[in-house]
Amino acid sequence: MRPTVKDVATLAGVSPKTISNVMNGVVYVRPETRERVERAIDELGYVPNLSARSLRNGKSGVIALAMPDLSTPYSAEMSHHFVEVAREQGWGVQFEETAVEAGPERALSLVSRARQHLVDGVILNPVTLKESEMADNVDLPPLVMIGEVRQNVADQVWVDSVAAARDMTEHLITLGHRRIAAVGYAGLGFETETARLRGEGYRQALAAAGLDSDSRLELVCSSWTPAAAAAVVTHFLQANELPDAFFCFTDSMAIGVLSALWSAGISVPRDVSVAGFDDIVDGQFATPPLTTVTFDKRVFAEQAFSLLLDRMVDRNAPLRQVAIPHAIVSRASAVARI
Repeated sequence: MRPTVKDVATLAGVSPKTISNVMNGVVYVRPETRERVERAIDELGYVPNLSARSLRNGKSGVIALAMPDLSTPYSAEMSHHFVEVAREQGWGVQFEETAVEAGPERALSLVSRARQHLVDGVILNPVTLKESEMADNVDLPPLVMIGEVRQNVADQVWVDSVAAARDMTEHLITLGHRRIAAVGYAGLGFETETARLRGEGYRQALAAAGLDSDSRLELVCSSWTPAAAAAVVTHFLQANELPDAFFCFTDSMAIGVLSALWSAGISVPRDVSVAGFDDIVDGQFATPPLTTVTFDKRVFAEQAFSLLLDRMVDRNAPLRQVAIPHAIVSRASAVARI
């Protein structure tokens, strides 16, 4: 017969309520007790009946995670950590996308499903400002925003993109680079708060170093993809002098820039330096390996999930915002200018 929660409780030497607390993840359980329960679950092969649990307590045991584009390495890596954190606490994850072309309606639909108790909470990474503004018009379920959107309706976890972009630009300046092109400015139909903030940090660093901003070096991309970045840099090189460095607002775009430069016969880092943002695994194995902005993606997921669980327990608690620390990782794609 299929093992029950009572079987797990008996083997672990705890009450069924403790099993529930471990599975739901919303009540603190001592680490040694949690470990004993998890061993019992593994030994018995216990699988919770989510349908029955939903009928009993109105909970689905599932949260929704909405990332901008699940096909990108960044979204894949972040999703992996969210799934791992959720699994460790007995939750399932439903995936959604908040793609730019879908508009704010997709995010609104996701929030509406949560209000209907089809999922217990939402971790949402909006792409555009309108997607965060739409939250003002609905009765919010337990919700955590991730990313850089400006909003005051939900808990939020983010990386300070202004400070991180400023730090990366300052790093390139300390290497002796003066004409630094920024790849990833938002254009018509692709307006993102992340692009605005990273552009702001880039300009702040130039100003602090006494360097003038040059709009010709602020390269607009139609999307944050390798193909879009490669296309815009190829076009740029046809009419402009090679800059000292390219600072790309994501690693994926930086990989596209490396390809465009290689196609043009330009050597990195001998002729020009290239830097990215996000520290995706692919960037470590690019040729040459990418200098980038890094942050702990596992900690990011843990913080977001913790805020969501707390919000499930207390819907009226004050809103909280958590900034995840960042650092510059120096690799072979960006070196000192001789």
